[in-house]
Order: sequence, then C-alpha cells, then structure tokens
Amino acid sequence: MAGLQELRFPEEKPLLRGQDATELENSDTFLLAVDTDWKEHDIETPYGLLHVVIRGSPKGNRPAILTYHDVGLNHKLCFNTFFNFEDMQEITKHFVVCHVDAPGQQVGASQFPQGYQFPSMEQLAAMLPSVVQHFGFKYVIGIGVGAGAYVLAKFALIFPDLVEGLVLINIDPNGKGWIDWAATKLSSLTSTLPDTVLSHLFRQEELVSNTELVQSYRQQIGNVVNQANLQLFWNMYNSRRDLDINRPGTVPNAKTLRCPVMLVVGDNAPAEEGVVPVPETAPILQVECNSKLDPTTTTFLKMADSGGLPQVTQPGKLTEAFKYFLQGMGYMPSASMTRLARSRTSSLTSASSVDGSRPQACTHSDSSEGLGQVNHTMEVSC
Repeated sequence: MAGLQELRFPEEKPLLRGQDATELENSDTFLLAVDTDWKEHDIETPYGLLHVVIRGSPKGNRPAILTYHDVGLNHKLCFNTFFNFEDMQEITKHFVVCHVDAPGQQVGASQFPQGYQFPSMEQLAAMLPSVVQHFGFKYVIGIGVGAGAYVLAKFALIFPDLVEGLVLINIDPNGKGWIDWAATKLSSLTSTLPDTVLSHLFRQEELVSNTELVQSYRQQIGNVVNQANLQLFWNMYNSRRDLDINRPGTVPNAKTLRCPVMLVVGDNAPAEEGVVPVPETAPILQVECNSKLDPTTTTFLKMADSGGLPQVTQPGKLTEAFKYFLQGMGYMPSASMTRLARSRTSSLTSASSVDGSRPQACTHSDSSEGLGQVNHTMEVSC
C-alpha cells in the first residue's frame, strides 16, 4: 500500500440524521421506518425458514441489493438508519432491496423448540440461493455487517455466480481461538447476553462515551430480539471457522472472492476478542482480510470517527462510498460524484502513479450500464 495517500475529512458525527441524542431513548427509534412499500416473506430453504423483507421488483438485468445483519440485531436494527437516509433513496430507486433476517432473529420471532440445531455459518450461507431463486434474482450485491459480512463472504465463495459485488463492514475472517473462546465463555457467565453482544458491536470507548446510542441498543437487543434464539446465533458465530480465502498466486489453487469487494472498517471498531479489548484488532483484521483478496477488485475503506456500526453512526459517508462503488461497477453513471468520490479519485491517481494501471474486473452486468471497472486496493479515511 506504499504510495497511497491517506485522506481525512473533518465532519460532524451525527448519531442519526435529524435526531438528537434524547430521541434514541425511544424504543421505536430503529424500528419505525417507511415500511409501506416493504413486503415480508418466509422462504423455505434446505436448513429451515428464512424471514425476508423486500421492496421493489427485479429491474431488468440489474442485481438486487441483499443485506445480512450482525449478530444481536435484525434487518431493522442494523439497516433502517442507513436505508432511510435521504441520500440512499437515489440508490434504492434503481434496485430492488432484499433484507434477510438470520433464523429466529426477526421482530416477533417465535422461540425455537428445545433441541433445535441452529444452522452453521456455512449453512446460513447455503440458505441464500433459495432466496435468490424465490424472487428470480440473477445475482445480488451483498451488504453485510459483522456476522452478516462473514455469511455473505461464505455465500460468494460457495456460489460465486450469484454475487456481483460485496460490501463487507467490520468483517472478522478468523475463527475463534481457545483464548477467545474462554473469554467469551467467561463473559457469558458474568454479563447478560445483551451486554455481551454490545461488547461485540461497540468498542469499549463507545460503550462509555456514546451512552445514548448504546443504551438504546441495549434496550432493543433485550426487548426486540428473542433471547433464546439470539443465544443460539451468538454461539454459532463464535464457533465459526476461518474464512478460507487467499490472494491469487500466493498459494496453489487459492480461493478468493471473485467479485468486486469494498471492505469497510470504522477506525474505532470494536476488537473481536469479546470483553478483552485490543485497540487495534479490528482494523488489523480488516487489513488481513484485505491482504487475502484480489487487489484489482478490492477497495479498503477506513472510516474516521466511526465504530462498530458505521451504517448507523455515519450513514452519509457510507452512502457516498456505496454510490461510488456502484458507479465503479457500471451502475448509476449519471449520479452526482460526491466529495468522498472525488477524494477517492485523487487517491487512485496517486496509487496509479506508483502501481501502474490495473486490469479491468469483469462483472455479471450485461445491461446498457455495465461498463466494467478498474478497482484498486486502497485506504481512504473519510
């Protein structure tokens, strides 16, 4: 990454657009949304039912935007702020949007019966082709956070022809070691489940300083998500294996993500050691994941003034980045280039002067907008 300039832009740090901190105490903060156009579905898969919420219908050859939330959340708690953000409407009017809830994590979910075997992370990924087939999608652009990012990465590895692009936010590509497992086990004995999950979602500094946001999420996790079902998802996420990816050419028969990828990490993202704070762990994990992906199709976005949920605390910045990611894939060419995009272009110019030109990365798009792309592995602190 030598020669790449790091750019920082000062900006206020809104918790939620148009809301002050006191509004976060309202239990409906993240659940109230303009849901009139959303339709709910329960879809049969090889590993049980999936609750899916969809808006719009497939638009020609364009992919669907498919989201997967982090553990402890559901699609509303994880993505409402982001998808209700004003500037996101310019994007969503061009795509059908499909939110997937992990089994038993949706609002009002019934508790699983005793003895129920929660799907493994690989099985959660293997449930998604049923969603794609049910709605007639040709392929998807995935947006995943934390555990959801891991599931979507697995999905793209197993079913590469169904995925045109990925936005992976705060992904941890590594399985838990014995020390991590012991720390998580100890946390479960000394803390409530919502507090244990909060230490996964937020860094220690955020837990102390951003009290309104944290308290709102503590209340929502405890009251909205079925606790027994959440415990099963939490246990399965913590028993995940390493994401089996390697940069092409580094090992024989290397497996990697074949689609364009935007890795997103908040510079204050939580460490992935549960209650054991290691300040630089999350950014390091992102760099490690970045180092295993194809540099010609990967963008590494480090978001300043952001923690474990950048789509909640910095929806404007993430919207800008996502818009430019889509433009790089050949979609929305007429959309206005934002400040972040202009800054990224400047950084790409710097990168090109050092690394030379990159080959184009092919996408699945065969629409009139599919223009191909040139992506660079880079870091932009915005």
